[in-house]
Amino acid sequence: MKRIIFQLVLLLLPVAALNAQDVKRHNFEVTKNLDVFNTIYKDLDLMYVDTLNADEVIGTGIKAMLKSLDPYTVYYPESDVKDLKLMITGSYAGIGALVRYHQKLKRVVIDEPYEDTPAAQAGLKKGDIILAIDDTSMVNKNVSEVSDKLRGDAGTSFLMKVKRPGVNKDLTFKITRRAIQMPSVPYYGMRENNIGYINLSSFTEDCSKDVRRAFIDLKKRGAKSLVFDLRNNGGGSLSEAIQIINMFVPKNLLIVKTIGKLKRVNSEYRTKVEPLDTIMPVVVLVNGETASASEITSGSLQDLDRAVIIGTRTYGKGLVQVPLDIPYNGNLKLTTSKYYIPSGRCIQAINYKHSEGGYKEHIPDSLTHVFHTVGGREVRDGGGIKPDLEVKPDSLPNIVFYLSGQGRDSTEVMFDYELDYLSKHHTIAPAKDFEITDADYEEFKQRVIKSGFTYDRISEAAYKELVKAAKFEGYYDDAKPEFENLEKKLTHNTAKDLDRNKEIIKQMMASDIVAAYYYQKGSIENGLNKDKALKEAIRVLSNPAEYSKILHPAVKITVKK
Repeated sequence: MKRIIFQLVLLLLPVAALNAQDVKRHNFEVTKNLDVFNTIYKDLDLMYVDTLNADEVIGTGIKAMLKSLDPYTVYYPESDVKDLKLMITGSYAGIGALVRYHQKLKRVVIDEPYEDTPAAQAGLKKGDIILAIDDTSMVNKNVSEVSDKLRGDAGTSFLMKVKRPGVNKDLTFKITRRAIQMPSVPYYGMRENNIGYINLSSFTEDCSKDVRRAFIDLKKRGAKSLVFDLRNNGGGSLSEAIQIINMFVPKNLLIVKTIGKLKRVNSEYRTKVEPLDTIMPVVVLVNGETASASEITSGSLQDLDRAVIIGTRTYGKGLVQVPLDIPYNGNLKLTTSKYYIPSGRCIQAINYKHSEGGYKEHIPDSLTHVFHTVGGREVRDGGGIKPDLEVKPDSLPNIVFYLSGQGRDSTEVMFDYELDYLSKHHTIAPAKDFEITDADYEEFKQRVIKSGFTYDRISEAAYKELVKAAKFEGYYDDAKPEFENLEKKLTHNTAKDLDRNKEIIKQMMASDIVAAYYYQKGSIENGLNKDKALKEAIRVLSNPAEYSKILHPAVKITVKK
């Protein structure tokens, strides 16, 4: 026995020596490169023809270094730490309004005041053109510059001068900034068949309390099942996600493991309290923008066979970040680990390579691994959360992008029509019932045509490239009749495009108009009327047998011996 142990020690010594040598070489490379960077900057600062801005030059170097890692590891200098706090808490000091750049006016305008905020209470309205803040003109300013002036310390006041469409004189408002807490649950309510609906927009601090209050209220109002909407929710706090999951599953269940390079970042997260309801049928809505904490929530409820997931595949962010204090009041949001949900899978969709300038690769489905839910259903790692039932939303047509004022050389024709509609209608139907009539749409259509509105059609651009390639390769002359016939079919026809996309454009305008009367919650409620994924969720929840079959199919797990 002693001889065997001695032989093992002899075998392990070269490995230990090799590891020590690797560590020593790594430490040398780190020291060498830091010395090189320090020397280069000192030489630049001393001899470069122009005076250097240290914050700008070194800041660019830091950003380039982090860019080679992953998009979630971000350095926040002191001037930008407020952006990180907004991301974490969902709150900031300002007036509480969305602003946008009006392409035709070349000015920043109010797009949407939020409910119960200084902007709404002062009387600002959609379409107000911002002329000045105190004595500073906002003419020729972009959205970022205007937003910086609107934000400030809570309790401070300023004067805002605006031009309101349809009003002959400029208006001046005195506005006092205050802490603005963006609602984590902008809307919840009842749908048909005693189905409750909760929309969670982000996992900010204390959002679990808002979800809890909404859920309890819905149960009091007779909810027998629930649709939990996590679409476009980019995530946030892991602890808030655990608490929300805990509302629907028993105490002391392992929900998430985080595993990183250092043992001290490895953690296990379990449910800690008794749940509110472990029986009520639940559907979770997801899409490609459902990420991070949203994927932990939807994925865990899927792994535990506690909810049916409906929508499209989620983003696939399985990385965990922690904020680290940096000298001179900066902060580094640093990726330290990956997380693993109850089945044991990590749903990270992209491998980030620390070479070749931050090369990345999507993990193909063929390289993912099979895991199982508690009931034996197959689920896979990599590539986000795959829904139990896929429902793809209607794609947003290219014409809408330009009608809404986002395209190059846009005329803002939709925005201006909406402002005229608001001026003519002091009240509208309740948010749930409001819609743009066919007569309204015909008026809008004629306005668009008379305005000379044009937009870049992707099909026309692709056609031109195809013709160019065919001529280069010598195929065009033989296929000329076919090309000419295709060109006729792709000819730009605004009236035809407006008719083809009528329902989508009507719904988009209705959502914008409702927001001006009933704010964000009204806009969400109105948009649910034509929501394909919600309709499918209601259908499934209204059919208990189908709901049960999705979560508990006749599954047999083959165990390899």
